[in-house]
Amino acid sequence: MQGSSMCRSLRFVVLAVIFNPVLVWSHDHTHHGQEPLVDIHDFTQPNVGGSPTWLEKYGKQIDQPFSGPLSFSHLPYSRCLEDENAAFDIAVLGMPFDTAVTYRPGARFGPHAIRSGSRRQRETRGYTLSWRNNPYELGSKIMDCGDVPVNPFDNALAVDQMEVAYSTLIGREVATNDSSGPSAVTRNFAKDGKQHPRIVSLGGDHTIVLPILRSLNKVYGPVSVIHFDAHLDTWPAYPGTSTEQSRVTHGTFFYLAREEGLMTNTSIHAGIRCKLAGVADLENDASVGFQLVSTDDIDDYGVSAIIKRIRDRVGDSPVYLSLDIDVIDPGLAPATGTPEAGGWTTREVKRIIRGLAGLNFVGADIVEVSPAYDNAEITGIAAADIVHDFLSMLLSSEPPMPRSNWKPAKDEL
Repeated sequence: MQGSSMCRSLRFVVLAVIFNPVLVWSHDHTHHGQEPLVDIHDFTQPNVGGSPTWLEKYGKQIDQPFSGPLSFSHLPYSRCLEDENAAFDIAVLGMPFDTAVTYRPGARFGPHAIRSGSRRQRETRGYTLSWRNNPYELGSKIMDCGDVPVNPFDNALAVDQMEVAYSTLIGREVATNDSSGPSAVTRNFAKDGKQHPRIVSLGGDHTIVLPILRSLNKVYGPVSVIHFDAHLDTWPAYPGTSTEQSRVTHGTFFYLAREEGLMTNTSIHAGIRCKLAGVADLENDASVGFQLVSTDDIDDYGVSAIIKRIRDRVGDSPVYLSLDIDVIDPGLAPATGTPEAGGWTTREVKRIIRGLAGLNFVGADIVEVSPAYDNAEITGIAAADIVHDFLSMLLSSEPPMPRSNWKPAKDEL
């Protein structure tokens, strides 16, 4: 009986607590130093005591690497195509186009993946040991100009949209007038003798280079192309094509660019390893204006020889650099549409890029990042890091020298 009475009392106490979430002391709390309990869920309580605001207490609302709006390296973001007052020297521009591929689609999500891969990068933390500089502190204004809103249903329309967008941005006034630095190359080669902004494009499949070369041709005339890729991309057409538009693919755009007179005869591939129909493909490639560095050449001749060959090939001409992420081995960068085994490492590609600084670059791109095939964002992160290299490359007058204080390790064996 006594136990039963205890259980009933306990139930009463539990019910009292459940149905009375706000408790107030019934006795005079002023004599005992006690305060009434307040409902913690009542957000209508006044800001008692004039508590400091966030800005007063913690300062600016900074973006963490994992937070904030998605722009490349947390750069200032503008829809530059509509904001005619947006001023920049270098623009990061997304081209989410992937409807001219021959195998796996998905590169329309490349710009987003590359920006996502750049989240741990930022202007205030951009110094690298490799370059020994921070591109954001070299006197040029760098801005993320968003994406070109390309039509996903009509390729002819989409290609025109990309050309108009690119022409619009390189036709702007620059934010900083550089009379003698690396940015002055645009003035030296421009038909109008003026300095023009430069663009780092985020693809998108490789077809985006055709409208880019058309735009550059209006400003500079024919340019030399440094092409990092596993594939030639100089084929005239694919079997069964029957319309003029069907000739425009991510494997034919260089052939079309040659037909239109957009390139000089001093272009070069780097990292080629795809399978071919035969020697005729190489003969056609040479007729388009390319020399070739294969993937295996890095083993036979080394990085320095490859850098020298590329620099000797393009010489003092205006240069456009296009990098297909599949130049990197798919074990290190799996998120791409046409993977080829046996590619260069990310480190080797980055080292070659550093060796190209000081050439007369008028623009660059990275393409064919298809994040649906990625694992733990490793391709997006690699691509974002290469874009960071592009920025240093565009703003450096010469390659960085090796560290002079480095002592060779002693062989203890």
